[in-house]
Amino acid sequence: MLVLDSQHRVERDITATRGLLNSSLVHPREVFREAIAERAAAIILVHNHPSGDPTPSPDDRVVTEQLVQAGKVLGIPVQDHVIIGRGRYTSFAEAGLL
Repeated sequence: MLVLDSQHRVERDITATRGLLNSSLVHPREVFREAIAERAAAIILVHNHPSGDPTPSPDDRVVTEQLVQAGKVLGIPVQDHVIIGRGRYTSFAEAGLL
């Protein structure tokens, strides 16, 4: 994830979790523990798809919604979720999925 300051500048990038070949366990607790420790004003989620296809999976959509809701409760908004794959990307914000 990218930790943003109050001006939405990137302060730091942090690895909150590591996945397996075709899945990753992501829980809001782990993501926001790091964001709180870094005093993030907002965050951008970033992960890769080893398949090379950056199309969001149903699980990506569910986890993103959980993280967006957790961020609202904590006052640390999720500004975007970017999925990277073989030189391409999908931005949830650009695609209107946030």
